[in-house]
Amino acid sequence: MIPPMTDRLTPPVIAPAELTDALRSAGHAALSPAGLFKLLPCEPAALQALQASWDDLPPDAYLRDGGHYRRRRHACFVVEGDSVTQAPHRAHWQPVEYNALHGGLERWFEPVAPEIVARPVWSQLLRALSRCCSAIKGVQPWFVEAHQFRIDTTDGIGRPTPEGAHRDGVDFVAVILVNRVGVKGGETRVFEAAGPNGIRFTMTEPWTTLMLDDERVIHESTPIQPIAEGGHRDTLVVTFRARGFQGPAGR
Repeated sequence: MIPPMTDRLTPPVIAPAELTDALRSAGHAALSPAGLFKLLPCEPAALQALQASWDDLPPDAYLRDGGHYRRRRHACFVVEGDSVTQAPHRAHWQPVEYNALHGGLERWFEPVAPEIVARPVWSQLLRALSRCCSAIKGVQPWFVEAHQFRIDTTDGIGRPTPEGAHRDGVDFVAVILVNRVGVKGGETRVFEAAGPNGIRFTMTEPWTTLMLDDERVIHESTPIQPIAEGGHRDTLVVTFRARGFQGPAGR
């Protein structure tokens, strides 16, 4: 049964200073673009300079629903305090328990471009979000996976979460809207993993950010449809996990 929803369709954004408390109490929290700029901190232009790299994402060759609507790049990092270290490139892997569609499959995506990772704002972003994770679960190294996604409407419909409502099998997830062009739909839905409550809203402004406690909530985004030629939705999804990256047992 779908949990009851609130009527609020705009993101319920909070001030950056309230992020940790909101995430601790509700399991999810949203920041406006201005809130994200303040959290890092950075000038808007620093993040906006990343946007063009979403035009150079290779197709996702692993979609098991037969679609051709997703492009992506992937990179891994270890964040410990102010230190951000890129890990050797590795496959993205999730257990079937968390991803019924693509779980159990080693998926090798092209890496995030080196010139993007080298930008100071990239490390600023990972450090700021990791500090939030440590404030809730204790200071420790965070094993971070960053995914650049473009969901397009080449097939007439694009599915941001083809696996449906899900958890990622990590500690925290950040979903950051990078751009949204010529589409309708793409509503974000967050449900309690062990309760009846939920919330839904649509992120429309680039750099709106949703932070999730992956142990406590389930999330999904509804399909998008074109309202103009070339319609697409770009996101940066960053996951944070204690005690190592996910991988097949024994590796």
